[in-house]
Amino acid sequence: MSTVSLKDARASFSHNIDQAAAGEFVTITRHGPAAAVLDSVGAAEAARKVLRKDRPSLVQYLKTFRANSDLDDDVFARNPASSGEVDL
Repeated sequence: MSTVSLKDARASFSHNIDQAAAGEFVTITRHGPAAAVLDSVGAAEAARKVLRKDRPSLVQYLKTFRANSDLDDDVFARNPASSGEVDL
């Protein structure tokens, strides 16, 4: 993994892209601390797949908890009625 300043990254952008495409992470710093990382498309797609795992929606998650009464889908249904008039 190489680390370059933002100024140097701008000057050698093509070289940094080539490094990232070859599978090397290129860390770009701004005034010292790391600000961004260039990586390959394959690594970005792999990360995206991991982050996009099937997670339940909030309603599905809440339905997994026990309740004192039987909750049916009507409890979680959206109310189609208008919320009312507001005087501004």
